[in-house]
Order: sequence, then C-alpha cells, then structure tokens
Amino acid sequence: MIEQQVLIIGYVWVEPNSSAAGSRMLQIIEQFLKQHWKVTFVSPAQKSNKAISLTSIGVDEISIQLNHTSFDDFIKELQPTIVLFDRFMMEEQFGWRVAENCPNALRILDTEDLHFLRKIRHQQLKKGQKFSTEVLLKSEHTKREIASILRCDLSLIISTFEMDLLKNVFNIDDRILYYLPFLVDKIHEHQIKKWTPFQERNHFIFVGNFFHKPNIDAVITLKKEVWTKIREMLPKAEIHIYGAYITPQVQQLHNKKEGFIIKGFVEDIQEVVKKAKVVLAPLRFGAGIKGKLTEAMLCGTPSVTTEIGAEGMCGNFPWNGFIEDNFSDFALMSAELYSNKSTWENAQKNGIEIINYSYNKEELSAPFINQIYKIQDTLDKHRTHNFLGALLQHQTLHATKYLSKWIAEKNKDIC
Repeated sequence: MIEQQVLIIGYVWVEPNSSAAGSRMLQIIEQFLKQHWKVTFVSPAQKSNKAISLTSIGVDEISIQLNHTSFDDFIKELQPTIVLFDRFMMEEQFGWRVAENCPNALRILDTEDLHFLRKIRHQQLKKGQKFSTEVLLKSEHTKREIASILRCDLSLIISTFEMDLLKNVFNIDDRILYYLPFLVDKIHEHQIKKWTPFQERNHFIFVGNFFHKPNIDAVITLKKEVWTKIREMLPKAEIHIYGAYITPQVQQLHNKKEGFIIKGFVEDIQEVVKKAKVVLAPLRFGAGIKGKLTEAMLCGTPSVTTEIGAEGMCGNFPWNGFIEDNFSDFALMSAELYSNKSTWENAQKNGIEIINYSYNKEELSAPFINQIYKIQDTLDKHRTHNFLGALLQHQTLHATKYLSKWIAEKNKDIC
C-alpha cells in the first residue's frame, strides 16, 4: 500500500471543546493516525487559547499565509499523497496551488456542512420568505461551493439530507461524494448503567459555539418564544446556556430571576450534559448535523429540537425526544419530557439506537479508508469521469488563481 503523507489545510485550528466542527476534524485526524499515516495540519488562521495541541498526538502543526508563494515551496517539499481541505473556502484559496505543485495528490474536501444551505436559509428567514431549491440554485454562495465540490476528487458529506440534495437537486455524481457523519464510540451497556438517572438530573440546557449564527438565533428564540411558556408550566425550572465565544447580545439575556442563566464556556461539556435533564435546540436555520444533539445522545440526555435541528440525523429511528417547529408545542413537549420519567427514558433509548446504528466509528472507519485507497488506485480514471471538475480546473479556477497571484505581487511591493 501507499505510504501516506496527509496534509490538512484548516480553516481554523482544531477546537474540539468549542465546536462540533472541531470535534469532527479531530475524529478524521484520529482515523488517519490509526492507519499510521503521517499527518501535517496547517492553517492561515490565528490560534486561540481554546485550540488543542495536535503535536501532542503526533501531528505536525505549521502556520501558512494566504496568497503567498511560500505555500508552493512548502507543498513541493512535503509532497503529500492526500490533501484534505477543511471547508470549501480553503479549497478556493489553496486548491489550485495543490493541483499545480502536487497533481497526483488525492484532493478531499471536508464540507463540515453545506455552507450555502445554511446561508440561504438564514437569508430567507431574515426576509420572511419561504426557503426553496429555486433560491438555492440562483445563489452565488451555492455556485462557489458546488464548484469546489466538483474540483475535488472526493467530498465528505456529513448529513443524509445533504447527500440527497447534492445528488438529486444538483445532479452530482456520487462517485465524488462520500457520506461520513460523526464518528463516535458505540454506547455499551456498562456506560448506560453509569448514567445519572432521571430523578437525579436537573435543568434544561442549551450548548453551542456563538461564532455560529444559528446558535445565537436559537438562544434568542428560546428566550422570546419558548422559555416563558415553559416557566408557566414549570415555575422552578432553569435553563443553562453553555458555549464558547459568548457574545454581548447573548450575555444580555441572562436573568437569574427568570431562570435563564448564561454559563459560557466549560472545558468538559459532557460532564454538564450528563447531569442535565433535557437539551433544548430551537434551531430556525442551519445545515449539516448538530454536535449538540449527538452529544446529548452520547450522554443519555433527551432533547427537543426543530425539523432543521434533527435534519439528516436519525434515519428511520424515532427521535431522542421530540421534533417540533411550533414553539408553543415545543414548550409543551419540553415540559412533558422534563416531567415524565417514562417519556424521558423511552427518548433516551431512542438516542442509544441512533448513535449505535448511525454514528458507530467501528463500522464507518474501514469503508472510509478503503474508499481513499480505491480512488488512489484509479485516480486518472476517476478524474476522467469527473468531467465538470476537469472543466473547472481548466477555466473558472483561474479567477481565484490570478487574483491570488495579483495579491501576492502587490504584497511584495509593500514589503
């Protein structure tokens, strides 16, 4: 087999305790390391104090510059066999440089979620207009991200809904798509026995990274549309809001008297979720699958969310609680789940089934690695079949390429 040298170009540095995207990236890195592949992680972003040290697990970390020829020298020397772009923006910036300097490297895009889907849903919500595929098809955001998917040899798609959307609406060849959800450990009986039981748990909670606009909107929706109704039914209930990068807008919602308490960032959110009774996630827009909801299942904590919150997450299994878009009913279902032990325990069991069937890394890992080898073995043929991708490499990509070259030359004059 090929001795693999993997280069990951990160949009940000890896923060698994701050976001689902960070956890997802760490899961992928762990799969590569498990194969004894050499992994180098680079990013043009500034590193925050919440980023983990990848060097501690055997990954090289290097800072890189946008729009700079130093990346060309770096990648020529590294000669990766696989390049993974963390979100389409990194493929736009660096994809052409990878293609020119390492043409035989397998190019993989980890979409994280479909950004255009999230953006257009948000746009339509702000306008008070209905979301439709027609709006998606007209969007410049959509065209950019779809072009990036087409230029890559393989794109990792995290949601079954998004797989269907790409294949059935955008007619993308499924040979360049690969469904890869979160990769987590199976929940075993000995873990379930250690979970805090219903009667010893307290509080509703919300968890989210507040760099992420859907989370800000969800907390505001909780306060304005849901929480008053819950407190009318459960006067002593509290909701605790956890997450990294709390904004002033969210902090201002803190009201201890009303039981709406902003807690902020914690290092080990699972310890908090394991003690909570119900996770609430009234998401009105978004994409991908929601780390806060898989985390709830992993901790044996039922949840109430919306159709968008649960989208592409549970297949044909019943939800780990309730799915409700009407916020009066959302509040009713939340109170029911919080108060009724039998309902709560059934919801918990549903979550176990969802995790063990849909997200079990023991079953998902080997097929993913095999797909990488399969494409590498027939890379020329694979690219020949991806004619639209080849066309984009030939034509449209040059707009990004020459803009970048122009910026690089301009920066030379400044220096």
